[in-house]
Amino acid sequence: MSDGAVQFLPVGAGAAAREIAAVRREGDGPDVLFLSGFRSDMDGSKALALDAWAARTGRALVRFDYSGHGRSGGRFEDGTIGRWLEESLAVLDGLCRRPVILVGSSMGGWLALLVARARRGAAAGLVLVAPAPDFTTRLLEPSLDAEARAALARDGVWMRPSAYGDGPYPVTRALIEDSRAHLLLDRPIEVGCPVHILQGVRDEAVPWSYATELVSKLAGEEVVLTLIKDGDHRLSRPQDVERLIAAVEEIAG
Repeated sequence: MSDGAVQFLPVGAGAAAREIAAVRREGDGPDVLFLSGFRSDMDGSKALALDAWAARTGRALVRFDYSGHGRSGGRFEDGTIGRWLEESLAVLDGLCRRPVILVGSSMGGWLALLVARARRGAAAGLVLVAPAPDFTTRLLEPSLDAEARAALARDGVWMRPSAYGDGPYPVTRALIEDSRAHLLLDRPIEVGCPVHILQGVRDEAVPWSYATELVSKLAGEEVVLTLIKDGDHRLSRPQDVERLIAAVEEIAG
């Protein structure tokens, strides 16, 4: 679905070195940088739908895989918010023209906010799909039962059952502890650009009230919140993808 070959960007050094797989589609207008969700990748349905839109309209788009995801190197178990943020910034700095439109899905919404804050002025706008900032401490940690907490304390990892039928996956103590250095919802968030949030009311992973809290933290910014009454967490139905593309086009102009 892309006219560009997969590139591999080196990130980190020593034992932390890894290669990040990314694809750049050349085109006009501001670059669109897609940041996928937790355990998703650049070949997910929303990423490919945006790539197809970019091909039709002659837009520039960059998509990539975090370490431990898709075609990138590294182990998923080694992933943390700080590690994936470092990779997101490396892709922004190495492959994108500025200003860029950041499109973040779920955890990618958290990373998009962190990227915009870290590279002030680099973002022309943010489109966030079911954004999940602080999900590790606000949503994941409170849901852990005694067995899960014991496994994290004893082994540093807990195998969490998947809601999507693709087997259990590891949740690490390092992921939760590292994330505390990147929390956003305990203070005002300044990203310096327009933000459009798309949120399903039937989202069982990230409640829609979470999006309204995020809007309140983005005070002073130009923020639009679209609640989709019958939408779930993935928001990958054709009508959801149409809303996503319309939001990107509105910012791109």
